[in-house]
Amino acid sequence: MKILVTGGAGYIGSHVVNALGECGHDIIVFDNLSTGHKWAVLCGKLEVGDLEDSSHLYDVMNAFRPDAVIHFAASIQVEESVRKPLKYYRNNVANTLNLLDAMDRNAVRNFIYSSSAAVYGIPDTLLLDEAVPLHPINPYGASKAMVETVLGDMTKTGDLRYIALRYFNVAGADPQARVGQAYLDATHLITRALKTAQGDFAKLCIFGTDYPTPDGTCIRDYIHVVDLANAHLLALDYLMETKKSDIMNCGYGRGFSVREVVAAARKVTGINFTVEEAPRRAGDPPRLVADSTRLRSITGWQPRHDDLEFIIRTAWKWELKLKQRKRQP
Repeated sequence: MKILVTGGAGYIGSHVVNALGECGHDIIVFDNLSTGHKWAVLCGKLEVGDLEDSSHLYDVMNAFRPDAVIHFAASIQVEESVRKPLKYYRNNVANTLNLLDAMDRNAVRNFIYSSSAAVYGIPDTLLLDEAVPLHPINPYGASKAMVETVLGDMTKTGDLRYIALRYFNVAGADPQARVGQAYLDATHLITRALKTAQGDFAKLCIFGTDYPTPDGTCIRDYIHVVDLANAHLLALDYLMETKKSDIMNCGYGRGFSVREVVAAARKVTGINFTVEEAPRRAGDPPRLVADSTRLRSITGWQPRHDDLEFIIRTAWKWELKLKQRKRQP
């Protein structure tokens, strides 16, 4: 198939592009490289462009004529979204509307959307399925929920078929260390912990120790990025075969607290890095753990890397490679 991937030079997008390429798909990556990297695009062609540029986007799509679009391009930091809500609504909502408009004008009907567990807010249930009401508590989650509403409305007109994948906490890296997370200002817990172990940061802050959880710190469902990439390929196959729209959670169904992740990172690295307790951050729910029954039953998805220490080992291998690359002249 011919597939246009927005944000395909970023962390999750690059892993999915790599998986698509290994399956023989024809790919164009459309990315403004604001957080992505040219070296991360291992397959297909990179077209540097911004979703704000409607004419450029339309021209690329018109020339390529993709069978489907996979949309990763977004701003993703919860805490930043609280401080800069306009940035998130502009990039995550308005720019997605530009993309959907370009698709509509080019009669591209198949869409895989990167959504988030942040749409749930602070849920009442411990294990979240797709029927849990959406009550986002930060602009990031609200922006994702808004786009899901748009997608639902578009399916009613027959103009679009989509799968929205609600990610829980994505972590790890390609086991061969070909691609991985490379944000300039890493905020993800596992990456931050590993960079602290390397000495890039003096300490790792635990934001909030008074949550209603067993050890007082937030609990998250960590999914390996390679398992998530496989979920995208299976969701795409399902969409192309059935022409049915759906929403699916992507997680393992069990959570780890911040303290548990810190302990695992210390074990994997062998480094007792400094940890400091700090006040809660705005917009952080206490617990987010996925019920991924729908994804498993509909697509046949079976995770291969459901192991916190394995996730951290692959991320550590990648961080060591990044450090070595930076030292090279």
